[in-house]
Amino acid sequence: MRALKILFVTPEVEPFVKVGGLADMVGALPKELAKLGHDVRIVCPAYGSVKRVGEWRALETPLGVDVGPATQWARTWETVLPGTRVPAYFLENNDHFARPEVYTGPWGAHQDNDLRFAFLCRGALALCQQLDWIPDVIHGHDWTTGLLPVMLNTTLKDTPLGRTATIYTIHNLEHQGYSPSRVVEFARLPRGEFQRDGLEAGGMVNLMKAGLYHSTKLTTVSPTYAKEILTPDGGFGLDAALRFRAGDLVGIVNGIDDESWDPAHDRALPAHYSAADLHGKALCKAALQRHFHLEENPVVPLFGVVSRLASQKGLDLLAEALPAVMERMEIQLVLLGSGDVRLENTFQWAAQAYRGRCGTQIGFDGKLARLIQGGSDCFVMPSRSEPCGLTQMYAMRYGTLPIVRATGGLVDTVQNFEEGQPRGTGFVFHAATAGALADTLGWACATYYDRPQEFAGLQQRAMAQDFSWRHNAGQYVDLYRWAVEQRTGVYPA
Repeated sequence: MRALKILFVTPEVEPFVKVGGLADMVGALPKELAKLGHDVRIVCPAYGSVKRVGEWRALETPLGVDVGPATQWARTWETVLPGTRVPAYFLENNDHFARPEVYTGPWGAHQDNDLRFAFLCRGALALCQQLDWIPDVIHGHDWTTGLLPVMLNTTLKDTPLGRTATIYTIHNLEHQGYSPSRVVEFARLPRGEFQRDGLEAGGMVNLMKAGLYHSTKLTTVSPTYAKEILTPDGGFGLDAALRFRAGDLVGIVNGIDDESWDPAHDRALPAHYSAADLHGKALCKAALQRHFHLEENPVVPLFGVVSRLASQKGLDLLAEALPAVMERMEIQLVLLGSGDVRLENTFQWAAQAYRGRCGTQIGFDGKLARLIQGGSDCFVMPSRSEPCGLTQMYAMRYGTLPIVRATGGLVDTVQNFEEGQPRGTGFVFHAATAGALADTLGWACATYYDRPQEFAGLQQRAMAQDFSWRHNAGQYVDLYRWAVEQRTGVYPA
């Protein structure tokens, strides 16, 4: 079959700019697609904080972007994804992207996010025309790219780009990009698109909804999340639109970069190890205990947390369960994260109240996050909602058993332990309550102490799981071809 031309349009991409898991996906999936022989390119804003990794060059011709009352301009910077030949283009425009933040500033969400990302969508399409490179399919991500398929279906319909198919990935349906109707005029879209079965929701433009109605195919980041968002409880007001498009919606679990996340070669770890030789994991555990000033005890189970501190992540459940857990169980716990101030204060209090057994560090530290993955025995992830989740997959890769709630991508990636049976890769609970979490922590603790051979078996099975993008990239290629056939009437054989 012929190679495809695939364009990723994204608000973030690892290692240049990262807020969450979206950046990891866009930094990893194109690499695997390129290895399969496809012509893959990426367009992203050149924020003031973008990391200029590798060599960058500016394209000679300024990019005209048809938004607002008069054409605006951008400088285009070109580089490649590290370790690949995948071109990555960054659009520089001081009015929209000079600030360092991606979505929000010191006072909350940027009030011009609708205009900023409309500029990104129109700019990405203008760049294709300038380069004389017409993609077979454009892969957009979340509400920031919701207007792009609308542009292809309306003002660009009768151009060469009008035959380009679109894939629209929902990373987190909760964030939808509500904005004033002004963005319709700014993006130079037909006013008639501001309707209930299109962009309009509650008298405003819903950028996520725009993408749902206009994209050729829809994906989300796990099969279970694809089912959850079809329901009123999981649809955040868009479940009806998603049920309307359900025949075009596919759930594909995100992969991880298993070359970067590899305990046998991870430079962030003080010692390396593998499933065949876990000796280095014990050294990582000792280093983690020293970092958090815990008792350096090799036989006590150490539970790790790396998370945004928020209700969605279920960290309030852990905060509620923590006193009983620490008083009744012989365990240690370390936490790295930031977010809700009350939760930050609670976990800082816990570090003082259970000194030597509990450690907290507020903020984010990439190297420490990897040490927690490598040095912990179990990884706690009690999310109320988790579209996919990557940290549970990193944990399993590092032989650290995840303790997760049965939601979204967590239930799709973690196999529940069955005592006495040679299966399972972690511990799964269902009720979003502090009691259910505490019981599951106790179950993991008891398994660690009372069934060490079964605990070791869980580690071996967890480390044997293949969560690489090599496993899932082929599913996206099939979807791209399906979308192109639907858009053009011709299967790209």
